[in-house]
This record gives sequence, C-alpha cells and structure tokens, in this order.
Amino acid sequence: MKVAIYARVSTKNKGQDTENQLHQLREFAERHGTIYKVFTDEESGSKAERAQFKQLLLEAYQKKFDLVVFWRLDRFSREGALTTLKYLKELKDHGVDYKSFTEPYLDSLGPFGDVIVSMLATIANQDLIKVRENTKAALAKKKAAGVKLGAPTINDSVVQQVRALKATGASNQVIAKAMKISPSTVAKYISVA
Repeated sequence: MKVAIYARVSTKNKGQDTENQLHQLREFAERHGTIYKVFTDEESGSKAERAQFKQLLLEAYQKKFDLVVFWRLDRFSREGALTTLKYLKELKDHGVDYKSFTEPYLDSLGPFGDVIVSMLATIANQDLIKVRENTKAALAKKKAAGVKLGAPTINDSVVQQVRALKATGASNQVIAKAMKISPSTVAKYISVA
C-alpha cells in the first residue's frame, strides 16, 4: 500500500514545526506500507489555498497513492464541516482512504466515519472562530486604550532627519538608536522615494 503523509502547522514563526507530527506519521506509514510522499504546509488550515494540500488532492485524484494519513483532522482542514467532508468524500470517491493518526475512530473504514468527521470538522472550525473572536476582542481593547493600530504612518520630517544622519555616514544601527526607531524602519526611510 502506498501511503501519503500530510502535515501542517499554522505558522513557522512561533516555533511550530511539522517534524513533531512527521516522526510518528512516518513510522505509521512504514508499518502499513511504503511512504509515497510527504506533503507539508506552514499556513492556516482555514483555506484550501495551501500549495502542498492542493498537490496532495491532485495526486490523490490521479490515484498515485492508496491512503493519506494526517496527525489530526484540524491539521488536515479547518474550513468547516461541509468543506472538510467534501475533501474526505472526494478522496474516497477516487479510491483513496484516509486516517487520522491521533483520532483512531476517524478513518474511512469505520461505519460512522461521516458522522464523526462532521462533528470534528465543526469543532475545528469553531476553534478557529474562537481564535478570531479573541483577536478582535484584544484589538478592540487596545483601540479603546488609545493604542494606534495598523502600520505606522511615514513622518516626512523623520524621514528627512534619517536621511540627513545617513548622509553623515552614520550606520543604520546608530541612526535607529538616535531616532528611537528600528533599524528596518531606518532602511525603509532611506529607500522611500
């Protein structure tokens, strides 16, 4: 049996790493056949526009493997119950089975697979909604406290001061310290047309 592996983390900037999932997924795949290919994404599961996810589905539809294993349903998709069920149904329609490594009751062979998949997909989507609500609440709190949100506006007088300091031969680090701005902002102000 050819086994495809799919692993996903939401972001690579917060110490998340697909290797945490891949170690055990590889062992599982080797016990149940041969590893066809490993597909990994480092972006939100709330949209289908994930390069490796799209490639996984394409190769599944081309019947290049027999089974896809993923860590947990929310690592596969967080697009909601109907969309996630659609993906899993399409896999089955193309002769590809699926298996969640950490959710042993979630595989294409069980009699209640669709019911369980629907419940788990809904829970995963609700978790994403909660994250969004918490983010909106935190931003509203900051706004109410007078914190200006969004990218800072470019202050022409500061740009001129930065350029004048640069003209004296000062490094971006020295300018940043003197102006109490970041070195990347100094570089941006120097390059502003």
